[in-house]
Amino acid sequence: MTEPRRTRFYRDKLKGKWMGVCSGIADYTGIDVTIIRIGMVVATVMGSGAPILVYFAAGFIAPVKPRELSYDTPDDQKFWQGVRASPRRTVRDVRSKFRDIDRRLADVETYVTSSNSQLSREIEQLR
Repeated sequence: MTEPRRTRFYRDKLKGKWMGVCSGIADYTGIDVTIIRIGMVVATVMGSGAPILVYFAAGFIAPVKPRELSYDTPDDQKFWQGVRASPRRTVRDVRSKFRDIDRRLADVETYVTSSNSQLSREIEQLR
C-alpha cells in the first residue's frame, strides 16, 4: 500500500458540502472555498450543464482526502498549497530561510565568542 501524497488532488469530504469536489479544489489551489462554489454555480447557470458533469466526474474519479493529510496549523496548509502550486519556488524559499537562519546563527556565534568584556561580566554575574 502506498503512502498518500500531499501534492495530489483529493476530494475533501470533511469540509465539503456534498461530494467534496469544490473544497478539494479550494484546498489544492489555495482559493477560498466560497469563491470556488460561487464560480461553480455561475458556470452552471451560464453554461450548458457541462460544469455539473465535470463535478460528478471529479466526484467519482478523485480519491477522498485521507485523514492523515489534514493540516495541524494554517501555516502547514499554506506551505503545502505553495508546494502544489510551485515546487521549485517552495524549495527555493526553504533554502533561503535556512540560509537566513544560518547567517543569523553565525552572527550570534561571532558575538558570543568575541572578546566582549560586558558580555563576560553579565555571564559571570549569572553564575
